Amino acid sequence: MTYLIGILGLLVVFGLAYLASNNRKKIKYKPIAIMVVIQLLLSALLLNTKFGFVIINGIASVFGKLLEFANEGVAFVFGGLANKGEAPFFLNVLLPIVFISVLIGILQHFKILPFIMKWIGLVLSKINGMGKLESYNAVASAIVGQSEVFITVKKQLGKLPPNRLYTLCASAMSTISMSIVGAYMTMIEPKYVVTAIVINLFGGFIIASIINPYTVPDEEDILVVQEEKQTFFEMLGEYIMDGFKVAVIVGAMLIGFVALMAAIDGLFEMIFGLSFQHILGYLFSPIAFIMGIPASEIITAGGIMATKLVTNEFVAMMSLSDIASTLSPKTVGIVSVFLVSFANFSSIGIIAGAVKSLHEKQGNTVARFGLRLLYGATLVSVLSAIVVSFIL
Repeated sequence: MTYLIGILGLLVVFGLAYLASNNRKKIKYKPIAIMVVIQLLLSALLLNTKFGFVIINGIASVFGKLLEFANEGVAFVFGGLANKGEAPFFLNVLLPIVFISVLIGILQHFKILPFIMKWIGLVLSKINGMGKLESYNAVASAIVGQSEVFITVKKQLGKLPPNRLYTLCASAMSTISMSIVGAYMTMIEPKYVVTAIVINLFGGFIIASIINPYTVPDEEDILVVQEEKQTFFEMLGEYIMDGFKVAVIVGAMLIGFVALMAAIDGLFEMIFGLSFQHILGYLFSPIAFIMGIPASEIITAGGIMATKLVTNEFVAMMSLSDIASTLSPKTVGIVSVFLVSFANFSSIGIIAGAVKSLHEKQGNTVARFGLRLLYGATLVSVLSAIVVSFIL
């Protein structure tokens, strides 16, 4: 029964993507089939094998140690601010982003990350049937983030047609930034974070290949990566401030969104006797069902999924961590994978703003296909969750 629901889920996701396709005749089915198989194999490897257990434990240990180092800096500046035995979210989860951002900056400065991103992207381009730029951008988005990635390709940004620009933006929205992986790992299990990062990479190409199919001519398949020349200490200062800005912005968004959700919930309970999240749960329950979540938990899971879409993944992860003990391990795993991406309404503005700051005309183009972008990125999250449901 589990596999039948999973197959039904795949058909629904592909069908929804097909309905939104702008050129159905150009869809390349072979690369899509290959990437779905790769997603299944990677999920099985990471979640069901000893080798995968060792890899995920190793990654979790590295980020655990990095968070310890980060907390040394946080404690030095904010030590004594928290009450004994309490762990404020901003201090323990968000501020460590500053240190992770610095490490990314150092790896960027010494051209370690650009080398990795470029060559992994080239390998991916052989699999996904898309251009080198699209493949590089997907890898880079998962490392440097959905805003910063466009800086690295700004030389080509103004020359891209809308269909290629859509794929770049879809990749940015479907992945996450490496700087906040540690923060995610404090709220959901590391194995689901790592698995989602890996399979979302392919999921972004799968959905984009259906919604937005095209072939890049060889003469246009060129990758030009922008590298800013800075001294080591200029770079350090920039990445420290960037990391702090991310922490503060996420913190501000959480204050606003959590408070707004509480107010809306209170209003709905007064009028309808049900919370807003509970009503959203009913709306999203069919999606939760095709993702393989047990019928008794689809409303609860649907509410968390909807919360991510209308607010952001941090708010949804906090909701999940609060009730995880009341849900089955399978539901927790599937929902956790669904949550690991930037697919929400606020990301439309973030991505459009990032592109507009580099090229105004292209930024307006992104704003015009913003809802279609969110539609595709949400399907990527649903697809990843369905793939994982076959394994759990």
